[in-house]
Amino acid sequence: MKGEGKVFLKTRMKWIGLLGLVLSALSLLVHFLLAGFTDDSISDYSIPVTIFSWRPVFDNPRFTRQTPLYRRLWGPTRHVEPLFPDANPRGYHSDPPARTNGFVFVRIQGGFHEIRNSIPDVVAVSRLLNATLVIPEIQSTTSSKGISSQFKSFAYLYNEEHFMASIAKDVRVVKTLPKNLKWARRKKQIPSFKVSYGSSPYYYLHHVLPVLIKHSVVELVVPNGGCLQATLPRDLEEYQRLRCRVAFHALQFRKEVQELSTKVLQRLVSSGPVLRPLGRPFIAYDPGMTREALAYHGCAELFQDVHTELIQHKRAWMIKRGIVKGKLSVDSAEQRLAGLCPLMPEEVGILLRAYGYSWDTIIYVAGGEVFGGQRTLIPLHGMFENVVDRTSLSTGWELARMYGREAKHKDIKQMTPPSVEEDTKQDSLKSTRQRPQPLPPPPARPKYYNIEGWWGWVAESDNEPENTVIELRTNAHKLLWEAIDYVVSVEADVFIPGFDRDGKGHPSFASLVMGHRLYQSASAKTFRPDRKQTAMLLEEIRDHMYEANHTWIASVRKLLKRSILEGLIESSKRSKGFSFLSHPVPECSCIKRDHRVSNASIIEADLGVTHRCPQWKDGVVIERSKDNNKNAEKEEDLDEEDLSSSGLFFGHKESGGSSNGNNETVNSEANNKEEGQLEDQEELEGAER
Repeated sequence: MKGEGKVFLKTRMKWIGLLGLVLSALSLLVHFLLAGFTDDSISDYSIPVTIFSWRPVFDNPRFTRQTPLYRRLWGPTRHVEPLFPDANPRGYHSDPPARTNGFVFVRIQGGFHEIRNSIPDVVAVSRLLNATLVIPEIQSTTSSKGISSQFKSFAYLYNEEHFMASIAKDVRVVKTLPKNLKWARRKKQIPSFKVSYGSSPYYYLHHVLPVLIKHSVVELVVPNGGCLQATLPRDLEEYQRLRCRVAFHALQFRKEVQELSTKVLQRLVSSGPVLRPLGRPFIAYDPGMTREALAYHGCAELFQDVHTELIQHKRAWMIKRGIVKGKLSVDSAEQRLAGLCPLMPEEVGILLRAYGYSWDTIIYVAGGEVFGGQRTLIPLHGMFENVVDRTSLSTGWELARMYGREAKHKDIKQMTPPSVEEDTKQDSLKSTRQRPQPLPPPPARPKYYNIEGWWGWVAESDNEPENTVIELRTNAHKLLWEAIDYVVSVEADVFIPGFDRDGKGHPSFASLVMGHRLYQSASAKTFRPDRKQTAMLLEEIRDHMYEANHTWIASVRKLLKRSILEGLIESSKRSKGFSFLSHPVPECSCIKRDHRVSNASIIEADLGVTHRCPQWKDGVVIERSKDNNKNAEKEEDLDEEDLSSSGLFFGHKESGGSSNGNNETVNSEANNKEEGQLEDQEELEGAER
């Protein structure tokens, strides 16, 4: 019996081992199949636990919001709390007629911010002309080859159905031209207008409208990120509110982009022990350092390396085409001191640390391309432990799922060394030649693409080479990357731009974000630092940048404190003339009915908002501001100074100012006040205004 038992046990173990081998083989096969799908960028595979690269590091895992320090760093701007969005028509607003003057077909060129700035203009122009709008064509996607066939042109970035439904009471919209007009367009038999940036209503009514009535169709080419002037006459104010309805309500990203943007935002704000609103707040930072912007404004010498050559080559190209009117060689130091160059990431980090943000503050780097790549961001990483971007908060397969099913192109040939036979053949040909042969022209140096966001090239000629298939596809992907950054930046607790102008001198990605934040939540903290004053302050400590004294820190805090409100007032004069969406106030805002008298002068006199919010909004308005008004009087008498930020203020181990919330924190702050308090009078002045 014992022998039979041993045989049975051995047989059973053999079967178990065989079953294990079979299961292992099946597991390997499944993994190989999934890997193949992922390589082709068509992965639909998902797992319950998402693994991404960011691992947050905090000095104190506990984070509370009931402290004066928190209100100073993250709290709302009380002076504009009564300001609320209101883009609804304020008078008689007729529906679009069933019979229009014809069709308007639009081709929009440029990047993300140019597309987003152009679409509201196109809708307003269509209503002005009493025309039927064909869904605009986005050139960055139609010119790209190999991108997903699931999403084309407008639908690659935005939700077509939502867009059409949202503006149905303003403009008639169709997806395509009728067959006869579509054929005429392919034959280039329809009239076309290449409209300039900020064209006037007079231009459309006296030049475009007669042609539209005659031919029943016109094509508008929008190359510069806007086709209607920013400021309109008083009698056309409803068209401004139409722009707001399009930009802030109708333009919704397509489902896949919106879902990934929401995931990135959730992972960002849930870094604390619990989800928002009790999780940790974060700062969104847009460097604004694109090659075009640096070239346009003459900021090449900020880098002092090969990047300078890349920028100067681009500036020469822009001068040749009339985009830049100045000289090729510009003193970048003078441009920087005049506030015409972007703030470097290192400089922004110093400003934020001086203002009181601790080393474990979460900073999200937005805005797409950062010229110079991750190397430019190294000083910012050295000052803040939790510097992240969309790549830190998403996985490759999630991005691939957002791109859709894409064809695989092998346009990058792998360079292999020549064989021995080829070398011998070349040597024999050289020896048999009787006289030297002319050499072929040297090829242009190749382009280089870096996944961190930098691309650049230096060519042997003045002309830039044509984009490859991979580069055209990447340009389309950049639209989706910036869409994610846009959503995160609008929802951020704090936003700070490094620059707010693009490569044509027009408002950039950062300007649109600040305009959206002003419309959606005017009291959300948005820094608009004066770059000229900032450059002067930074020059004072250029030789000892990481050992600033109390006086300098107080000056920085005054500068940033003023930039929140005074920068907003200044942008109404400076930015609005270029882009309405960068400052959609007062046309698209209202004041709540129970606002305090102390805030009325700023909102009404400086911002020009006099329209009272509808009565149905009063309940929402009161609920939103109840908690903030509870502590308003207390804040006016508090010196909300972060005492930990003084002297050598870049160390990781900070005093109790960064440990918000418990009894130990209160005692630590009290001890710091006894040792020495940095008095910031601007905090008190700002509270008393």
